[in-house]
Amino acid sequence: MKLRPLILAVVTAGLLQACVPLIVGGVAGGVVTAIDRRTYGEQFRDTEIERTFNHNFSKELEARTAVSGHAFNRWILLSGQAIDEKAKAEVEALARSVPNVREVYNEITIGYPASFTTRANDRLVASNLKARLLDAKEVSAIHVNVIIEGGTAYLMGMLTDEEARVAITIARSTQGVAKVVSLIEIISPEVARQRSMQTEPVKN
Repeated sequence: MKLRPLILAVVTAGLLQACVPLIVGGVAGGVVTAIDRRTYGEQFRDTEIERTFNHNFSKELEARTAVSGHAFNRWILLSGQAIDEKAKAEVEALARSVPNVREVYNEITIGYPASFTTRANDRLVASNLKARLLDAKEVSAIHVNVIIEGGTAYLMGMLTDEEARVAITIARSTQGVAKVVSLIEIISPEVARQRSMQTEPVKN
């Protein structure tokens, strides 16, 4: 089955700071779960994409960047900071060289690594946003990955139009969120039901 195209929504809500990212929700850190709308195979594939990206990151490039790669259904989000445009481009090229990557979204900013205070503030914003998603009836928080980077909330996941609308609305109205970037893959309600009940791999 084919999934509908990506919705890329950017909603400005204030000033943007640079920050080292924090990811909350869905699947992170190589954990595979049965409640994810991705199949087990898709989850493992995303874990392998992140592992390969980190493994191929050279010490020389690491010295010029503070970057993280977040994979969801073969899309990879790059967030963090690079010392210059050349380093930023090198990180993107590295991500695109990883097998099975469908698309790369380069949100790296030019600047120095975030301070401890900024990272701590991102943790607080992430907790507040996740708590608000947990309280929502129209969307399940377990289907939304939240990455916070200097007040910017990046949303990833497989959601219906209505679920995506609700998640974006909640994110943009959360205190401390300066901007919302939606990397949500829109699926139909029928596909959402199928994927929520699946036990076998789904072919896209």
